[in-house]
Amino acid sequence: MIERYRTAGMSAIWSDENRFRKWLDVEIAVCQAWLEAGIIPQDAFDDILEKASFDVQRIAEIEETTQHDVIAFVSCVAEHVGPSGRYIHLGLTSSDVVDTAASLLLKEALSLVLEELEEVKSVVLSQAWKYKTTLCVGRTHGVHAEPTTFGLKLLNWYEELERNTSRLLLAKEQISTGKISGAVGTYAHCPPSIEARTCQLLKLDPAPVSTQILQRDRHAFVLTTLSVLGGSIERMATEFRHLQRTEVLEAGEPFRKGQKGSSAMPHKRNPIISERLCGMARLLRGYAVTAMENMALWHERDISHSSTERVIWPDAFHLVHYMLLALKRIVSEMTIDKGRMISNMNLTRGLLYSQRVLLHLIEEGGMTREDAYHHVQSAAMRCWNGEGDFADLLAAIPQVASVLSKEKMSQLFTPDHYLRHVDAIFNRFPPSPDQG
Repeated sequence: MIERYRTAGMSAIWSDENRFRKWLDVEIAVCQAWLEAGIIPQDAFDDILEKASFDVQRIAEIEETTQHDVIAFVSCVAEHVGPSGRYIHLGLTSSDVVDTAASLLLKEALSLVLEELEEVKSVVLSQAWKYKTTLCVGRTHGVHAEPTTFGLKLLNWYEELERNTSRLLLAKEQISTGKISGAVGTYAHCPPSIEARTCQLLKLDPAPVSTQILQRDRHAFVLTTLSVLGGSIERMATEFRHLQRTEVLEAGEPFRKGQKGSSAMPHKRNPIISERLCGMARLLRGYAVTAMENMALWHERDISHSSTERVIWPDAFHLVHYMLLALKRIVSEMTIDKGRMISNMNLTRGLLYSQRVLLHLIEEGGMTREDAYHHVQSAAMRCWNGEGDFADLLAAIPQVASVLSKEKMSQLFTPDHYLRHVDAIFNRFPPSPDQG
């Protein structure tokens, strides 16, 4: 793993300590709501507020006997509080605490992902402006198509990351929901007013209707959104993998002093970070599938989702966080070979300009599209077969030579034409962060 991976932030969010802290936040918020409703005495609430605490190891010890994590947690907190602890968990079922606290955890983790995504976007946008007019060949089906710029490639990535930001914000909004509605969602032992006040204190929206749990479409949306972000990162990593191929060598991920590419072949310089990101994207898609399968539970709830969520939630967020950090490193430290980009553009001896010739023969030469296409393709296929340069082969066709002078041919075979609207495209986006 890359040395820059800062584990503290995401690891802290998904630690047992933070999970239980969120549970305690929910329990105390419910107690405050009961206090304001006149059910819990002020002195008891003050006692709870002062003494409520927990010990992760003690919770584990109690759970060995109870085989129930929430009961173990509540018992541990009650041990710290004393007699006033009888008001903790009043009128609640376990999922009231667990699911509401899970929303707090997912919100916190999404906030960290969004924060890192902003940094990645800034780096990508900066590099896009830097290479705005750096010519390179555009490829479709892996085959040379027409000239483009490396900056446009990066700008396209930036726009995709922007869309991921919008989706993540929507996912954060949808998961910012709590429920304190009891065993099957009927509020039988805890009225809606308690739920409303508790959620207000926790900065969550109360679920308009729930069962014993929050319905898992919300959580599936979070995981699928992370998976889509992973797919976007994979697309970028796949591009770097191709551009670093020996036959291409236009761009490469960073390779530092002392780094080794192969135990057997000292010459190797492999795109290992990009390949790692592609593999991680596959894991994310699997987690998204599991999250969607968690949606269909029996009746008002079962716990078939619970065991999977203990794995897929922290794992998915760790993966995405790492992937963003790794992508940021690749883009900020990548090596670019402009000379190789131009060399690769010339590999096909002018074939990149076939559409310009085609359109000129139609618009200026008066040919039908069928005739023009026939002549251009005929010369192109001969060029592919190594019979000469494209321009020379075109000039040898009488019907083409009669309407296309050597001077005009030379004008058509220049890449400047493909840069005409690059400024217009870039002007749709924010200026380079480096200029700000």
